[in-house]
Amino acid sequence: MNIATPVTATGQSAAAWGKAHWIGVATVSEGAVSAWQVHEVAWDVSHDEGTHGSHHARIVRFLKEHDIAAVVVDHMGPGMVQVMETMKIPVLPASPGDAQASVLAAVTAAL
Repeated sequence: MNIATPVTATGQSAAAWGKAHWIGVATVSEGAVSAWQVHEVAWDVSHDEGTHGSHHARIVRFLKEHDIAAVVVDHMGPGMVQVMETMKIPVLPASPGDAQASVLAAVTAAL
C-alpha cells in the first residue's frame, strides 16, 4: 500500500500538506517500508497560484498517479480534508522526526 507524507529535504516529517515542497511516498508491506520515493511537488509555490480548486486538482492528480491509499500529516485544511473524505483516503496523524518512521507508526496505529 502506498502512503504519502510531506517531508523536508533531509527526510524528516514536514508540516502541512497543501503547502509541502516535497512528498515522500512509502510503499508499506508486512509492517515495513519496502520502497521510498521523494517527489518535489512544490505545492508551497503553486498553492497561491490560481484557485483552491485548481490546487486541489493538482493534489488529486498526484494521489491518483501514485495510487495513494492514505496520507500521514500533521495539518490539512478543511477543503483538502473534504477532498480526502470524498476520495476515501484516510488522513493519519504524523509524528515528528524521521518521515518513514512516522508513516510506519501511523499505519501501525490505524490497524
